[in-house]
Amino acid sequence: MKKKGGIILAVMLAVLVAASSVAYLGVGEDKQFSVSQIEQGLDLRGGVEIVYEADKEDVTTEDMSAAISLLQGRLDWNGWTEAEAAIEGTDRIRVQIPGVEDAEEAIQEIGQTGQLTFLDGDGNVLLTGEMVKTASKEVGATSTGGASMPYVSLEFTDEGADAFAAATAANIGKMIAIVMDDNIISAPTVQSVIKDGKATITGNFTGEEAENLAALIRAGSLPFNLEVIQMQNVGARLGADALSTGIQAGLVGISLVLVYMLFAYRILGFAANWALLIYIGLDFIALSACGITLTLPGIAGIILSVGMAVDANVVIFERIKEEIAAGKSLRASTKIGFSRALPAIVDGNITTLIAGAVLFYLGSGTIKGFASTLIVGIVISMFTALVITRLIVNGLIYVGVQNPVLYGVVSIPNEDIEVEGGDQE
Repeated sequence: MKKKGGIILAVMLAVLVAASSVAYLGVGEDKQFSVSQIEQGLDLRGGVEIVYEADKEDVTTEDMSAAISLLQGRLDWNGWTEAEAAIEGTDRIRVQIPGVEDAEEAIQEIGQTGQLTFLDGDGNVLLTGEMVKTASKEVGATSTGGASMPYVSLEFTDEGADAFAAATAANIGKMIAIVMDDNIISAPTVQSVIKDGKATITGNFTGEEAENLAALIRAGSLPFNLEVIQMQNVGARLGADALSTGIQAGLVGISLVLVYMLFAYRILGFAANWALLIYIGLDFIALSACGITLTLPGIAGIILSVGMAVDANVVIFERIKEEIAAGKSLRASTKIGFSRALPAIVDGNITTLIAGAVLFYLGSGTIKGFASTLIVGIVISMFTALVITRLIVNGLIYVGVQNPVLYGVVSIPNEDIEVEGGDQE
């Protein structure tokens, strides 16, 4: 059994080294899955914060949801995938963009969100922006045998499709101007009647020009304007201080937990600490792999999930100590302790997962950051507590660490604890 225990402990040591190395150094030249690849939120990295307000009274929830989708799409188009747009109150939207230093420049990059209209040559309104379902840049041939080139693809709503069919029928060979805030952004010539609600805008576009035109059309599909009422820069130095303070708090908290577990549970605490270090490495790898943006509340979520991992071990160890104190063998006590603690651990973690899921889907910004780190941490903590810790404890028992005092048991009734050998279960 000593050989089996030695193999288990060697494997667990290898897992610890591997998880720590990947979390710290990453994989490959771009350091994939490392801590350095975890995106930082506005409160840690600094950036800009912009508040928009609708210039229309009694804005519906559907309208604001459409505005959120529009702004988030514009942010994604500009490569700010870690940026977030969230509704504030009933008619405002707060946009947070980490890593950007100039708020004015960010507003220009996001672009205007004015109303869009389609006009004929006499200035009559043929369609409005809310009739546009989507607009996107495409690349391909727009005629038989033609060369592949960038163009803009439009798709209209059912109402817009009928209006566009009538507009094209009345303006064959003429231009229909696409106007944003009294500025003509495109004036394509109608080639034929379009009845299927889909159209293309062609020209000598570069890829960037086609993309910008599609983005402007999407930005004008709202039935109201979004006006900037507040913008501010969040200093990177403040973010750096917050990150440093958060890391220090986390290190102090985890260190105190490690010391407490070692003194309170001795060998079992040593096994828990070993598993906890593996957990921390796996947690950071998962956060990096999932592309989660780390915020200051997100750090709190990580620390809380560490507490959940330790709590699971405490429940298990108390059960094991009860069985040892009752005179059962170490292996039997371990087996019974884990099996009896399983329902309590699963129930506690599932309820926390449900709360985290609600925060993630209904929350926004830093609340979502807290929920995401908490959810990932809980899932991994259940694995390390129920699998990794059990393997380490069994490995220590197999190599001969069987003195009940080392397991935190002060007294045992009747006889000394039964010491196992051979292959006895």
